[in-house]
Amino acid sequence: MWYTLGKFILKYRLQMLLLLTVVTAFMGWKASQVQLSYDFTRALPTDNQKYQEYQQFLRTFGADANTVVVGIQTDKMYDPAFFNQVSDLHQRLKKVKAVTGVLSVPEAVGLVNDTAEGKLIPTRLFHPPYSNAAELDSARQIFESLPFYQTLLYNPDTKSYLLGISVNKDTMNSKGRTRLMNDILAELSVFEKATGTELYVSGLPYIRTIVGNKIKAEMNWFLIGSLALSVVTLFLFFWSFSTTLMSLIVVGMGVIWSLGTLVLFGYKITLLTALIPPLVVVIGIPNCIYFLNKYHTVYLETKNKEEALVTMVGRMGVVTLFCNIAAAIGFAVFALTKSDLLKEFGVVAGINIMALFFVSLLFIPAVLSYLPPPAAKHVRYLENKWLQRLLVSIERWAFQHAGWVYGVTAIALIVAVAGIFRIKSEGFIVDDLPRSNKIYTDLKWFEKNFGGVMPLEIIVDTKKRKNVMRMKTIQKMDELSEYIEQNPETARPLSFVEGLKFVRQAYFDGDSSSYAIPTETDLAFIGPYLQTSASAHDTAGAKGVAGLLNNFIDSNRQMARISVNMKDIGSARLPVLLDEFQQKANQIFDTTAYRVTFTGSSVSFVEGSGFIIRGLKESIMWAFLLISLCMLYLFRSFRILICSLIPNLVPLVITAGVMGWVGIALKPSTVLVFSVALGIAIDVTIRFLVNFKQELSYHDHSVSATLVQTIRHTGISILYTSLVLIAGFIIFCWSDFGGTKALGWLTSLTLVVGTLTNLVLLPVLILSIAPGGKKK
Repeated sequence: MWYTLGKFILKYRLQMLLLLTVVTAFMGWKASQVQLSYDFTRALPTDNQKYQEYQQFLRTFGADANTVVVGIQTDKMYDPAFFNQVSDLHQRLKKVKAVTGVLSVPEAVGLVNDTAEGKLIPTRLFHPPYSNAAELDSARQIFESLPFYQTLLYNPDTKSYLLGISVNKDTMNSKGRTRLMNDILAELSVFEKATGTELYVSGLPYIRTIVGNKIKAEMNWFLIGSLALSVVTLFLFFWSFSTTLMSLIVVGMGVIWSLGTLVLFGYKITLLTALIPPLVVVIGIPNCIYFLNKYHTVYLETKNKEEALVTMVGRMGVVTLFCNIAAAIGFAVFALTKSDLLKEFGVVAGINIMALFFVSLLFIPAVLSYLPPPAAKHVRYLENKWLQRLLVSIERWAFQHAGWVYGVTAIALIVAVAGIFRIKSEGFIVDDLPRSNKIYTDLKWFEKNFGGVMPLEIIVDTKKRKNVMRMKTIQKMDELSEYIEQNPETARPLSFVEGLKFVRQAYFDGDSSSYAIPTETDLAFIGPYLQTSASAHDTAGAKGVAGLLNNFIDSNRQMARISVNMKDIGSARLPVLLDEFQQKANQIFDTTAYRVTFTGSSVSFVEGSGFIIRGLKESIMWAFLLISLCMLYLFRSFRILICSLIPNLVPLVITAGVMGWVGIALKPSTVLVFSVALGIAIDVTIRFLVNFKQELSYHDHSVSATLVQTIRHTGISILYTSLVLIAGFIIFCWSDFGGTKALGWLTSLTLVVGTLTNLVLLPVLILSIAPGGKKK
């Protein structure tokens, strides 16, 4: 069948190339329409409780992670010239497109009790520009007498000050977010140059934008660099521009098709689907090498180009088919999960790995048929003396040192298993960044001076309309807030209760000792003032106070929101902390009358990371099961199945052990290494075993003679493939991101181990199960 197919491809080679050109042109047109996704919650399935709670919060109160914070640490804040510069910065930031509001010291407001009118009149505390230090000091004293602003806009102990910049959530979910961040940073740069003062910038919108853009830029450069290194390595092996260019075109078509598939399915590029182009390179390069290696080998024997091409398709077609099926299964199983993020990755990766098989099968023989026969220098690699000596050594170990092979493998596995028990499953928002990176150092500055910037939202549902403003509810919310504030990992919580304290202080003529929750009597008098204060929220400066009373309570006055900024404590510590808070909330609130839930971007991040890790683990197990069935069908032997799985398990176990010993945590960026490694290792195994099965009949079913032939011929392709792929992956070690760096060197390590297990351990296993197999 495959030999007939080879003749068919050569007969209709022009039509095949035209077909591939048309399809690639169409996919290229579709690929030009691909868009980036800026939705960070899609890792969770829609029926997940945490996802539903977060969506309910967004519907009720709007976005939580839409503030960029800017920090200033100086003892010159109340120097008139410096204060005026801060005020000017505030005004310039307000004019930036998609900035919806700015909160800072120069624009802080107070409330003045107008007893005659029965109103609390919002009044700006500062009136810049200042030329008189005494006037500024007078306003400063009033400002610092308001406990509401302490730790919110300034930290008196460290002389640190904060500007909060609210940004449009729709802009942050579009490509316009880069323009927005650049405009904000440009204004901050003007301030830094004018004052000589360093500013600290953080907040989830800022971190996500800058990190996302940096990853995108890195991945583009590393993809180009990876391809360039692979191309150089290919050329050094084959010494042929035409075959190197042909291999590059094959993977190039695969990349174009994968991007086009995203658009056809209505998907966008996510952090996961962005990895599909490098995966296409990983699968496509071996396809090219194995086809070329078989073509060159047969041509050397027959000196007939057409016969060599037909034999290439006949012998390598079925091998490549099952290799791509196994690799496609390894990634397509992600489509079985409930996560949209993983589903999209699985569907697109699975389809395009199989598409890559057809591209390789049709394109390579058709192009080679137009090229002249390989010259002597093109096939010189087949007689590389260094590789020949290496393969002879491998052959010797397989036949003469089986005990050593088993012993070394056993010791390596024991050490690796010990390392696996040391692996931690933990991730941080910025843990992939180097500790010297400004994003990381600025985040730590905010954690030290203001308690952190990671948003945690607490929803108190009273289960009855207009029940939020009851005295009992206010007292319980204040008790929970005080408990959370005492925790060193969180900042001071903010809720409408803080607004009531602020209003009470204003009602009692600004006396700082009156900053406390109102009594029942106080509420009776303050109630009318709250109505007028809220209705005046559009007047100068009042928005901050009215926002606490309106934006922190739902329209039915049934639910209230407590917003907490916290440190980036990691996915391991956060669930423990939330459990502590939940237990305290259950003690404070009667669970029959109240429902207290913890949500927000921080909770979604932890839940999403955990779900992705669990999904990847389950997918790897499903992949092993389905690949095992595929191998059983291919070889029809349970013993061969066991032999094929062991060389693939060993590299994964050793890689996991190394992660444990060197302290690399289990997180989405590192778990993916195992999926990539499995796809590569199983590819090598299938090619070795199918070639062994094909050669068996040519050597009178002598296992020993067939193994020698397989090691010496297929071994060359395996070594070349591994070297090319290592060259492609090793470049990721120069990344600034820990996850990308780990992907590079861990995958390279797995490639090395997988090559050794398939060339050394696999023959030993075959010899062990084959009757009389050890007789060479």
